[in-house]
Amino acid sequence: MPELPEVESLRRFLTERLVGRVIARIDLTAFSALKTFTTPLSAMHGLEIERVERRGKFLCLDAGGTWLCFHLARAGWLRWRAEMPTAPARPGKGPLALRLVLDDGSGFELTEAGTQRKLAVHVVNDPDEVTQIETLGPEPMADEFTYEVFAEILNKAGRAQLKGVLKDQRVIAGIGNAYSDEILHAAKLSPFKPANGLSDAEREHLYTCLRAELADAVQRSAGLAAKDLKGEKKLGMKVHGRAGEACPVCGDTILSVSFADSSLQYCPTCQTGGKPLADRRMSKLLK
Repeated sequence: MPELPEVESLRRFLTERLVGRVIARIDLTAFSALKTFTTPLSAMHGLEIERVERRGKFLCLDAGGTWLCFHLARAGWLRWRAEMPTAPARPGKGPLALRLVLDDGSGFELTEAGTQRKLAVHVVNDPDEVTQIETLGPEPMADEFTYEVFAEILNKAGRAQLKGVLKDQRVIAGIGNAYSDEILHAAKLSPFKPANGLSDAEREHLYTCLRAELADAVQRSAGLAAKDLKGEKKLGMKVHGRAGEACPVCGDTILSVSFADSSLQYCPTCQTGGKPLADRRMSKLLK
């Protein structure tokens, strides 16, 4: 799933290519992707794109006050094409969900792999009309996201596990499964440690690691074409997706905990005092 660094890079990539251009047409091929119906996609035809914003993991295109907001979900992606087919896209069984064509013939396609269709597209007058955007927590890279703000988030979270707190979009916007693993590894904290169980020093270190890991990932992604972002994300991971490999910090074997529809990775030596985590949903450290 694209997270804050990749979506921010896509925002910059699209800003360079979309702003000032006019939407020639939008073809919807996966009808389940469109979540709003009051304003049709065709209402955006002929409108000039004025800006591209990121809200958490959402990308939002402003065309004269009509917004196209989309979330790529777990298996979605954006593919840029310098030349689009002239014939409208038709519904089919392939990965194509939506095609946006500009007045110069270029544009982008939203695709989604697999059988679970969770990619979401909204046409609204204000991004905050999208419930998932309106309820987003603070942006962790914003200047306003101070240590004091973060400390209050941890206080309110109580005994909730750190991994879940970092991933909850209503608490902090933009961090998902991958970067929460990376942040906790850098901070040397167990993903299952209670949010209110940190010392002051651990809180400050977690805040520093959160900001540093995201900033580093954004910097690595800067200037990359959309097609290269997935590869860069994978290369930059130290523990996420690397179960069975050696931890780059201490050399111990990276372990994994599997859930019904996801998994996390961590280093026992760096994060849990050498003890493996039980591989079940409500996991606790093995005694």
